[in-house]
Amino acid sequence: MKIARFSRVGFILAAAGSAVGLGNIWKFPYITGEYGGGAFVLVYLLTVLLIGFSIMIAEMLIGYMGRKDTVTSFENLAPTNKHLWKYGGFQALAGLFIMIFYSVVIGWIFHYIVTSLTYLPSSVQEAETTFNLMLHTDIWTQLFYHSAAFIWITYVLTKGIKGGIEKMNMVLMPALMIILLGMFMYALSLDTFGRAFDFMFASDWSKINSEAFVVAVGHAFFTLSLGMGAIMTYSASMEKNSNLVRNAFWVVFLDTTIALVAGLMLFTFLYQYGAGPAKGPGLVFISLPAAFYEMGIIGNVFAVLFFLALAFAGLTSSVSLVEPMVQYFIDRFDWSRVKASILMGLFFYLIGIVALLSNIDGFKEYLTWGDKNFFDWVDYVTAAIMLPAGGLIMAVFVGFIIPKSKVSAIMKPQLGFAFEAWYFSLRYLTPVAMFIVMLSLMGVF
Repeated sequence: MKIARFSRVGFILAAAGSAVGLGNIWKFPYITGEYGGGAFVLVYLLTVLLIGFSIMIAEMLIGYMGRKDTVTSFENLAPTNKHLWKYGGFQALAGLFIMIFYSVVIGWIFHYIVTSLTYLPSSVQEAETTFNLMLHTDIWTQLFYHSAAFIWITYVLTKGIKGGIEKMNMVLMPALMIILLGMFMYALSLDTFGRAFDFMFASDWSKINSEAFVVAVGHAFFTLSLGMGAIMTYSASMEKNSNLVRNAFWVVFLDTTIALVAGLMLFTFLYQYGAGPAKGPGLVFISLPAAFYEMGIIGNVFAVLFFLALAFAGLTSSVSLVEPMVQYFIDRFDWSRVKASILMGLFFYLIGIVALLSNIDGFKEYLTWGDKNFFDWVDYVTAAIMLPAGGLIMAVFVGFIIPKSKVSAIMKPQLGFAFEAWYFSLRYLTPVAMFIVMLSLMGVF
C-alpha cells in the first residue's frame, strides 16, 4: 500500500498551521509590548534561532528518520534501552490534553463569528458582561459550538494526510494570511498605526530581565508547536530527500511574521477606537469587539473576518494536536484511521465538556481544586510540565542518544559549517533552557 506523503508546500503549510495558533494572535502581541517592545522582539528572535529552531529541526529529524508514530520512532531510533526510550514518544499525549480546553475555546470563536454578523457590544464593559454571561451561564451555546469543533476536527482527521490535513491547510492557511494582510493594510491607513508600532517595537531595555528571557524562551517554544509530537508526526510523512532546515525556516518565518502582523493590526484598532490593550481572551473577546463596534457597519465585517481568521488558526493547530495519537493507534494497534480519529476525538470532546462545565456557575465549585478549576489545571499542566518535558526529551535524544554519525549524515549537508553550533545548542543550551522554563512555569522561582 502506498503511504501518503505531504508535498513540500503541503508540509510547510501543515507545519505552519500547527505552529500558528491562538497564542500568535492573543498572546505574542501583548507580551511584546509588556516586555520592552523591540528589545523583546530581538530577544525572542534570538531564542527562536538558538532554541526553538534547534528543537524544531531535532523534532523533524526524529520524525523523518523514524517514519512512524512518535512512540515507534523513538523506539526504532534508540540504539539501546528501546523499551525505555519509547516512552519519550508519549509526549504526543500533550496535544490530546491541550485539545480538552482548546476545542472549547474554538467553540467560543465559532459563537463570535455568528453573533458578530448582527451584534457588537457598544463598550468594553458591555463586551465583558456579554463574554462572562456566555462563559459562566450559557451551557448550551458553548456545548453546541464545542460539538461543532469536535465534528470538524474529527472529520478532517478521518480523511488522512493528503485528503484531510494537507487539503485543509492548503485552503485555511492562505485564507488566514489573506484576511490578516487585508486588515493590516487597512490598519496602515489609520492614525494610530504609529502608536501601535511604538507599543510593539520601541525598545525599552529596562524591561529586559530574567523574567523576560524566560517568557521569550517559553513562548518561542510553545508557539512553534514543539514538544507534543505534532511536527514529528508530520515529518514522518515528509517527502524523501526533504531539506529539514529549509522547511523549519519557513515554518518559523510564517509563524513569527503572522504574529507580528496580527499584533500591529490589533493594537492599531484598539488605540484608534479607544478600547486599549489587553491580553489573552480579554483581547479578542472583550476589547476587540468593542473596538469593532466603533467602526460602524464595517466593524461587523471586520469582526467576522477576524474571528474567521482566528478560527482558521485554531482549527489548523487542533488537527495537529490530535494527529500524533491517531497515528500511534494506527501504527501500533492496526486501527483504521476512522476508528482512531473518532475515538481520539471523543476523548477530547467528552473531557472537554468537563472543562466547559468547570467555568459554569453551579458546577465550577465542584470542579475547582486549589486556585484553579479543571479548565485551568489542564492548561497549566500541559504548558508548565508536558511541553517543556517533551522538548527536553527530544534535545537529549538527538544530542546524546542517536549516534552523532547518523545525525551528521543527514544534517551536516543541510547545515554546513553551522552544524556544530546547532549540535552544541541542542546538547547544552536547549536542555538547560527547557529546564529553567519548566521550573519557572511551575513557580519554583
